[in-house]
Amino acid sequence: MPLPAMPLGRSTDEPAPESTQDRPRPSAPARRPRLYVLDGLRLVAALSVMCFHYVGKPAGWEKVWRGAPDELLPGLHGPAIYGWLGVDLFFLISGFVICMSCWGKRPRDFFISRVVRLYPAYWAAVALTSAVVLAAGYSFSTAHALTPRVVLANLTMLQAPLGAQAVDPSYWTLWVEMLFYIVFAVVVAFGLTYRRAVVFCVLWTLAGVLAPVAGLPLLSTLAQASYSPYFVAGIAMYLMYRFGQSFLLWGIVVFSWLLAQYQLSGTIRVYQQWLPQHLSWTVAVAIMTLCFGLVLAAALGLFDRITWKWLTTAGALTYPLYLIHQEIGITMIHWLRGHLAPAPTLAVVVATVLIAAWLLHRIVEKPLSGLLKRRLTTAFDRLTEADAAAFGGARRGE
Repeated sequence: MPLPAMPLGRSTDEPAPESTQDRPRPSAPARRPRLYVLDGLRLVAALSVMCFHYVGKPAGWEKVWRGAPDELLPGLHGPAIYGWLGVDLFFLISGFVICMSCWGKRPRDFFISRVVRLYPAYWAAVALTSAVVLAAGYSFSTAHALTPRVVLANLTMLQAPLGAQAVDPSYWTLWVEMLFYIVFAVVVAFGLTYRRAVVFCVLWTLAGVLAPVAGLPLLSTLAQASYSPYFVAGIAMYLMYRFGQSFLLWGIVVFSWLLAQYQLSGTIRVYQQWLPQHLSWTVAVAIMTLCFGLVLAAALGLFDRITWKWLTTAGALTYPLYLIHQEIGITMIHWLRGHLAPAPTLAVVVATVLIAAWLLHRIVEKPLSGLLKRRLTTAFDRLTEADAAAFGGARRGE
């Protein structure tokens, strides 16, 4: 999700790019309606990943389900083994939304918005998941015991580069997302324009292609060749949404799809090692293409008539849902399967996790995000004031 997943809002009403060369058409609109459908797609992505972890992935099946889900829930198991493709949909939407949400913003605003969006719900999820794992006495997803040292390291969200075990295995996507923020922050620092966004798409695409053969670990880490095509395509789709279609933007989207379909075979091999059933490359590419098509259709305005307000709530709980669903949900399945049939067990777990995600959003994420934003804004204001005072003092001393 993991994914994940960023807040959606109206596109900003800042001035269009500075030069006419930056605009694909003279009348590019500065404001577009909220894309409610993207909120819904984020929830679909989270639910598909959840379905994969609950019904599709066989790790610990016998102990968790007290039987194999492909036999207990055969109707769901077949589609569920492709649920991991929800992560690709997350990354597509993330490229779109991050470009939209930081347009016209200063680097400090970009930094504050990402910290405020990512960390409050994440800290609560780490604490809640750790408590459940410690209460269960066993991690059903990783089969490793949590230690205070590991839990504290997870609070940084940098457990992947630190080499620490993740409290919940789903957190691996957060590091991919953070790397995207790091490289995209360079564009934000120079000022985000149509031209710079396009140049970024081209350069990051080239880095993803060259990284595997360059033999440079840092380049490979930043390039994220397996997932960068989704972010790049999402950015190009946002530019279509804001400025209109162009041959160049269509070329970026198609080129990204071509790279993604090739990289998909390596991702399939990773998931295939956990599944006794054969994963079809054709089916996986078809689902991936559908993901591209849905986000592209939203960018082109084909879903503008969808203005259901409840989709905003669905989008808001997607990130907390992704953060708490795997370890907590699997533990609940293990506890309930001794008392309920498979279908009711799954229904109760999904409903409980959805409610918990909504409560986490309302009780923890919203108030803590507001507090954190105010504190960070004040801190940056003081930093600016201190720099201005130091500069003024230096000028007077000349």
